[in-house]
Amino acid sequence: MADHVLAIDQGTTSSRAILFDRNRNIVGVGQREFTQHLPRSGWVEHDPEDIWSTTVETCREALDKAGVTAGEVAAIGITNQRETTLVWDRVTGEPVHNAIVWQDRRTAETCQRLKKEGHEAAFTAKTGLLLDPYFSGTKIGWILDHVEGARARAEKGELAFGTVDTFLIWKLTSGAVHASDATNASRTLLYDIHRGQWDEELCRVLGVPMSMLPEVRDCAADFGTSAPDIFGSAIPILGVAGDQQAATIGQACFQPGMMKSTYGTGCFALLNTGPEAVASKNRLLTTIAYRIGGETTYALEGSIFIAGAVVQWLRDGLKIIREASETQALAESADPHQSVYLVPAFTGLGAPYWDAECRGAIYGLTRGSGPAEFAKAALESVGYQTRDLLEAMQGDWADEEGDTVLRVDGGMTASDWALQFLADVLGAPVDRPKITETTALGAAYLAGMQAGVWPGMEEFAKSWALERRFEPAMDRAEADAKYAGWKDAVRRTLSDNG
Repeated sequence: MADHVLAIDQGTTSSRAILFDRNRNIVGVGQREFTQHLPRSGWVEHDPEDIWSTTVETCREALDKAGVTAGEVAAIGITNQRETTLVWDRVTGEPVHNAIVWQDRRTAETCQRLKKEGHEAAFTAKTGLLLDPYFSGTKIGWILDHVEGARARAEKGELAFGTVDTFLIWKLTSGAVHASDATNASRTLLYDIHRGQWDEELCRVLGVPMSMLPEVRDCAADFGTSAPDIFGSAIPILGVAGDQQAATIGQACFQPGMMKSTYGTGCFALLNTGPEAVASKNRLLTTIAYRIGGETTYALEGSIFIAGAVVQWLRDGLKIIREASETQALAESADPHQSVYLVPAFTGLGAPYWDAECRGAIYGLTRGSGPAEFAKAALESVGYQTRDLLEAMQGDWADEEGDTVLRVDGGMTASDWALQFLADVLGAPVDRPKITETTALGAAYLAGMQAGVWPGMEEFAKSWALERRFEPAMDRAEADAKYAGWKDAVRRTLSDNG
């Protein structure tokens, strides 16, 4: 009986596949890291073949580990690193350039020029986004302008654009389906989130031919079937959502005012605002949380570019740890009398600062500062950045009443120390669920619901289970003083030293 659901979780540093059974239990997992290409400072690329091959390998691994055949899988759900941009030939399927990753800052000058020309207000009004290199639209323009012959081919309708979900759907269906979902489309700078369609004016400003763009479908919808030779038999693709929206769904944040924060390579906090697209006054993003049954639910989003990646830097850059798990013991052993602040602006700062030009900095070093203080400052930087987002959201979300509870997920949430500091600096409870694979769970849920093997949203929300709640324990005056030190460190780091 086909009652399993296969979730493809294609991330920034690795591809993963997780197989769930009918009762939403994890029965098989596959994971592969792949190479990060850094051709210049601030540039980040992926080889599209690495994205594809690791996706297929991990899916096969998950099925093999579970002893489940493709014929027993009811549906595939896809979740993906958002904004990462691919352009390929419609006939051969060959990409014309490496994928330009969401972290990449090469279009910063383009964004500045467009701002000076007065375009940002139109983009924000229609897309809910700011003009920043983070988003896909300027990346498409860069590829068309820097790959020989690409613009002419695009104008002739020979090239296709897609975020990673669209590229995987194309590959899985052997080019039969060129489609995306509303959440991924909402991150391109080209999609009007209010009208629910690609915008001709925005495409013209960014120099993107509309013929390149995929069809946009609901998050739970028919995205075709995988070619039989990939997994042994065809599997319907029935759910798609960008990784942060998938985590919002996996955390069952279905009611307005509910908030989740995912700590992976970056950190992304989403606040459900219901059917209302709330325009931010605090430089947050207005985005689509999900679109199901033709009904759009919106969210406010704050994006932190460097969260888990700061721990990777401690490991790979400074080589002061061998495993990410070592940071907790180091942080616990740090000198409590030192006030070391690490501002991890390795690729600029995201919300609410949106400074593409500033770079990372460390403040408060003494002769006694060492690996323990660096590890503590790294973990604390994630908490401080989350408070930046929470305060901005509370300033925008006037209807929110009562205390905020933050539901968290992602690799960094394995650290009790980091979550306790997060609760302390926020002055709010932090809830860690029993299933922390919420991104994959969200994608699987969309597909499983569409396939009819998993329940509706209300019943799914009831199944969310708490593993541990972290309550604030730090004196508020101390927490506020620490946060004031962080704000001062950020002020010194910003490119205009504002």
